[in-house]
Amino acid sequence: MNTPRKLPDAQAKPVRPMKLAHVVLRVSQLERSRAWYMRVLEARPAFENEGLCFLTYDDEHHRIGLIARPELGHAGDAHTGLEHIAFTYASLGDLLATYRRLQAHDIQPYWTINHGPTISMYYKDPDGHRLELQYDVFERAEELEAFFAGGAYAQNFMGIVFDPEDLIARFEAGEPLPDITARRPLRGSETPWTMFVP
Repeated sequence: MNTPRKLPDAQAKPVRPMKLAHVVLRVSQLERSRAWYMRVLEARPAFENEGLCFLTYDDEHHRIGLIARPELGHAGDAHTGLEHIAFTYASLGDLLATYRRLQAHDIQPYWTINHGPTISMYYKDPDGHRLELQYDVFERAEELEAFFAGGAYAQNFMGIVFDPEDLIARFEAGEPLPDITARRPLRGSETPWTMFVP
């Protein structure tokens, strides 16, 4: 005999997703995009055929889905759509090591910026989709809330562009992480928008 069940009362208590599972992208050349995402994310195919590829790097069945649409052109920035996808690394060292690994394969970030809450490196895939590889500066939510409440983010919501090689040198020299990840204020004629790279 079956035991009756009741649906959760979603009116009385919010029912939220437990996680963001995956992102699916339309790509013009499946093999090229497959190779790029496998290299950048150290991913592996979970399933693929001639028209699609599902890639994962952990226990999720897929994190990135690629669907071949060779007839499509690149979307311009003047259109609405996806801005970027972000992936978080466990440590600053992991992020910087990934930068070096990708650099060896001639995959370069187009924008490296200390947002304040994150140290971020932005890349474009072969179809122009943007990926953010990031390190979370603050370990606890209270630290992040204090940063936002302090007013620095309101003054500069974009961040400060940085040189990855300089950051690596400071990291390898043993400089304390809080000093490396601290975001300096804007200087002179700098504005948040002078830090932006589209």
